[in-house]
Amino acid sequence: MFAYMVLLHDPKPHPLLCIEEPENQLYPRLMEELAEEFRGYAAWGGQVMVSTHSPDLLNAVKLEEVFWLAKRNGVSTIHRASGNEQLVRYVKDGEKMGYLWKEGFFDGADPS
Repeated sequence: MFAYMVLLHDPKPHPLLCIEEPENQLYPRLMEELAEEFRGYAAWGGQVMVSTHSPDLLNAVKLEEVFWLAKRNGVSTIHRASGNEQLVRYVKDGEKMGYLWKEGFFDGADPS
C-alpha cells in the first residue's frame, strides 16, 4: 500500500497510470481506500486504468468508473457498466458490483 501511496501522490502525475491487480498482497479491507486514492489521482489530472479480479475493489468503485472487455470470435469489445440497464437497476437498488460480477452479470467477462 505504501508503494501505491508514493506513486499516487507524485507531484507530477503521469498522464496515464496502468495498474494490474492491485489486490495482490493487500488486505481486502484496503480496497475501498485504494479506490478513493485512484479517484483522487484521476481528479488531480492523471488517468487511471486498473485491471482487477477483486470483488472487493469492484464494490468500492462507482458504476460509471467500471468497464470490462469481452472477447468473442477473436474480437474484443469494451463494455461500460453504466450502459448496462440491468447493472444500473441493481446498483440503484443497493447491490454491489463485485457481487454482481461474481454472479455473472458482466456479460462476456467470465472466461468459461
